[in-house]
Amino acid sequence: MTDCKYKKNNMQTLNLPGFDAKVTEKEGKRMIFDPLRRKYVALTPEEWVRQHFVNYLIAEKRYPAGLLGNEITLRLNATTKRCDTIVYNRFLVPLMIVEYKSTDVPITRAVFDQICRYNISLKVRFLTVSNGLRHFCCRIDYITPTYTFLDDIPSYDELGEL
Repeated sequence: MTDCKYKKNNMQTLNLPGFDAKVTEKEGKRMIFDPLRRKYVALTPEEWVRQHFVNYLIAEKRYPAGLLGNEITLRLNATTKRCDTIVYNRFLVPLMIVEYKSTDVPITRAVFDQICRYNISLKVRFLTVSNGLRHFCCRIDYITPTYTFLDDIPSYDELGEL
């Protein structure tokens, strides 16, 4: 991945390609346009990472924007949780869960435990975590029950091959 060469809107420079983010101010709060939700949302450090990573998936890894969803609500037992991003196949079956953290949050076992809890109900093949600086993706094999960390985020076409 390439480094973002600029620091836009006083946000952290990320280890993701830069893009022309639509940022505005509304009622004294900075907002960024989320093309998947088709609305402006609060510009937090985590949202900055999400918008860059989603742009990376679409522009660099050829993920169809129509098969990505941000802030997808799940029911786990008696609680409601939200997945940061879910990637679907062409039949709208979930393939990947992506969890974002702000740049100051290290990617730890606890972060993976969080995404694994979301996967209890979804049973996706890929789990991805990014804090904008470091990105991890693993493939889950439910037959052997094992997981393998991948060297790179797979392209959309590779999701069906791996």
